[in-house]
Amino acid sequence: MSNKNLLFSIIFILLGFFAIWQISNSLEKKRPQLSQEFEDAELTFKSDTLAKYSLGLNGLFADWYWITSLQYLGKKAVQNKGNFQVDDLKSLNPKQLYPLLEAATNLDPKFVNVYSYGAIILPAIDESKAIKLTEKGIANNPNEWRLYQHLGYIYWKKGDFKKAAEIYKQGSTIDGVPTFMKMMAARVESEGGSRDIARQIYQQMYDEAGDETTKNLAASRLLQVESFEERDAINKILKDFLANNSRCAHNWREVFPALKSLKLPPNNRQLILDSNSSPIDPSKTSYLLDKTQCQAILDEKATKILLK
Repeated sequence: MSNKNLLFSIIFILLGFFAIWQISNSLEKKRPQLSQEFEDAELTFKSDTLAKYSLGLNGLFADWYWITSLQYLGKKAVQNKGNFQVDDLKSLNPKQLYPLLEAATNLDPKFVNVYSYGAIILPAIDESKAIKLTEKGIANNPNEWRLYQHLGYIYWKKGDFKKAAEIYKQGSTIDGVPTFMKMMAARVESEGGSRDIARQIYQQMYDEAGDETTKNLAASRLLQVESFEERDAINKILKDFLANNSRCAHNWREVFPALKSLKLPPNNRQLILDSNSSPIDPSKTSYLLDKTQCQAILDEKATKILLK
């Protein structure tokens, strides 16, 4: 194909996209409200068919699928008005997310950001599809250590610490890999799901997040780890009070001195207390005192800490 014909083809495609965008906007304004079943009907082009007619612009079409996948999940979240947990997106019923990500990576097998996004988000929907997409990413990008990190995370989250350690070890042999991967390869199998391992995994995920969804999930998990540690320490104080007084504490003031002197990981941080001596969780919500179980619990109606 001559340069002139190629230029004409590119211009024709771009004009076509613009026309489709204009028509789509017009139709969207007039579109009747459909049920959820129809909203999730598969209306996207098959990526392998589309590739035959892309005139070498596979990357452009892959970008379109990638952006569409982000908008799709965002729209689902808005429709559900925040009534879901970021670590369990099944309630959103995002049936088209995996096909959209799969299409983007079929068109551009080197699109690492798509694999990374899928590895972080899909476990909250379907772990098997998350593994499938990430393994596909490694097969097409064997020197991308971050994909091994993501796959190791998926297996770690499943509780398969031996498999997670194997994957971290594979990734740790890649040239230029950070010491984090080598450390995780050595520690995951022996320490499993320890809080310290969890903190390091989510901190690394947060520091290297390439999108806001991943960053927010990692931040939420870090707060959850902090809350687990706080509740463990508070509950020990409450159990000691029970042993010494043969009853549960009636209120937080009765254990105020012990709460005030607590030193928590990491770096011996102090527990935050409000004016009523109530301990505050990492999302700035007061813990509740369960006087029947003698323990601190989350205020599920107010807290932003993940509940599971």
